[in-house]
Amino acid sequence: MNRIVTAMLFLGIISLNIMAQQKIVQTAGRTQLGEFAPKFAQLNDDILFGEAVWNDSTLSLHDHSMVTISILLGKGMVDSSFRSHLELGKKHGITRKEIAALLTQAAFYAGWPNAWAGFRIAKEVWADDDAATELERFQQQMIFPVGEPNTAYAKYFTGNSYLAPISSEQVSVANVTFEPRCRNNWHIHKASKGGGQMLIGVAGRGWYQEEGKPAVEILPGTVIHIPANVKHWHGAAADSWFAHLAFSVPGENTENVWLEPVPDADYDALK
Repeated sequence: MNRIVTAMLFLGIISLNIMAQQKIVQTAGRTQLGEFAPKFAQLNDDILFGEAVWNDSTLSLHDHSMVTISILLGKGMVDSSFRSHLELGKKHGITRKEIAALLTQAAFYAGWPNAWAGFRIAKEVWADDDAATELERFQQQMIFPVGEPNTAYAKYFTGNSYLAPISSEQVSVANVTFEPRCRNNWHIHKASKGGGQMLIGVAGRGWYQEEGKPAVEILPGTVIHIPANVKHWHGAAADSWFAHLAFSVPGENTENVWLEPVPDADYDALK
């Protein structure tokens, strides 16, 4: 019961922080027009970009950006403000494929020249790899950072993972992010006393499996208790990015023993 209550409290904290993190705070109106047009500045910062419009949770920030980009294009306002909203939309998770599809459809309604102008700017904003944009979009789903590429342990993973240390006080806690299909090798957290690990799903969908047992699906809020000296693996589902917090349980004579990779055939059998 205590574990359930702890998990529920943890989820509540995550939900509150996600809501807080996704709010837009705008000060451009007051910065640029605060003295010249204070009422307009207040309407811009507190109404348009405040609770009434951009922070109305009926639409996600991703969708707010899609709507705004479409309207600006339709009005032929393919200028610096259009670029700013493209950059904001990218931060809100709009992928290169999505912006290309939006501009292609909008061309039939907003005009071919407007679409060409929009594409010229969009190509510059989305000049980087689309996979990086997908990772940025996944970051929007959680309050913990993705961190850096997990190069130190890359040889023990199939696919790319990212590691963000969260705390080293009392117990070691890290946020581990997996790209779709990424998983770690079979491994054992050895200990003569205590030890083991606890996982809490943060975002996306993943799997945990102990040797000789069926795989268990991990969703945001799922708590996995891994005893010491038990062979297991964990990672992302094939169709989803995935992140979990990993808590190292203190123990005596602890050692992490890495074993063989999870074969593709076994992994692909998971649904």
